[in-house]
Amino acid sequence: MSGGRGVTFAAGFTAGAVGVGVKDEKVKRLDVALLVADRPCAAAGVFTTNRVIAAPCVVTKRHVAAGTLRAVVVNSGNANACTGDQGERDAVAMAAAAAKRVGARTEEIGVASTGVIGVPLPTERIVKGIERIEPSIEGWDAMSRAIMTTDTRQKVAEREVWLRGRPVRIGGAAKGAGMIHPDMATLLAFVTTDAKLGPETARRALRLAADDTFNAISVDGDTSTNDTLLLLASGASGVEVADEAWAPFVEALGEVCGELARAVVADGEGATKVYEVRVRGAASAADARLAARTITNSNLVRTAIHGADPNWGRILMAAGRSGARIDQRRASVRIGDVDVFTRGAPARWDAAAVRALFERPEVVIEVDLGSGDATARAWGCDLSKEYVRINAEYTT
Repeated sequence: MSGGRGVTFAAGFTAGAVGVGVKDEKVKRLDVALLVADRPCAAAGVFTTNRVIAAPCVVTKRHVAAGTLRAVVVNSGNANACTGDQGERDAVAMAAAAAKRVGARTEEIGVASTGVIGVPLPTERIVKGIERIEPSIEGWDAMSRAIMTTDTRQKVAEREVWLRGRPVRIGGAAKGAGMIHPDMATLLAFVTTDAKLGPETARRALRLAADDTFNAISVDGDTSTNDTLLLLASGASGVEVADEAWAPFVEALGEVCGELARAVVADGEGATKVYEVRVRGAASAADARLAARTITNSNLVRTAIHGADPNWGRILMAAGRSGARIDQRRASVRIGDVDVFTRGAPARWDAAAVRALFERPEVVIEVDLGSGDATARAWGCDLSKEYVRINAEYTT
């Protein structure tokens, strides 16, 4: 199921947002949000792998490592990245204001920011805004809108799974449309559950879920300074995730993350099409992921799909340069239901049929590396003139 309450779907969570004009004081769109748990939560996070890391990521990593989280405060319109020592002080000030608002310790607050890099954060306005937020179950809608930047639509998902004979809920919200690339994909994402998890269990579950979802999407090949994926577990359901409950919980968590991740790709800046790459015949799971992600990250593949150009050689090229082992004599490529390259040789194929497939809003590409039996999937979107326009005008 999707499109419901997102981060407040699970028991024990409320949310809310206000507008303070983070990017432009004259524009009071929703841009500061607060996600609140009614008790300390086991927490886990996955953060940017960019070595230029934003202050909120530094602070939140420290707070997650210290123990539990009670809330997450988020702003859009300003990344608070490359802002020097003041940036970290500002991130801590956001955490302190949120802690005061919900009756927690500063160390129990996660902080996330997204927007323009290298601009000082308007901390005073943000702190005053945090004081005005009134979290509620219905506040999921305001929060999911407040975290958006170039996104054109909200991204929420949820699942209910029965564990040990009782219902457990998982919900989430995400933002992301540009600077999207695996390890980790550029975005902010917040996932909540009323399952009972320990910190280590939460970390393992989140890493497994992220690897096949948020780390398998690409829009433009750039990884931002602010990527943050957080999981908060309230335990309000009373159901402990262990033993036979582990696999179905991780599957449901992966479904929530997967729905959010695919929504990010579908809303990619300037995107008109989404394509799924299915790799099989790889020598290892790592090789399969590497090939799939390289194909989704190829600008030549993206532009061919955008222009409905049946240039399937670009797909094989990308797989070949990925570093994955490939046996060219046994490799195959299939676009939709059309075989274009079979066991090392061009197939008899209809260019018009492939062009028609590339004109669809969703495209499936299958590649067999001919080197083993491992598989992987990844998702990407086309590269359009609109992407160039959006990013040429981002700060203006």
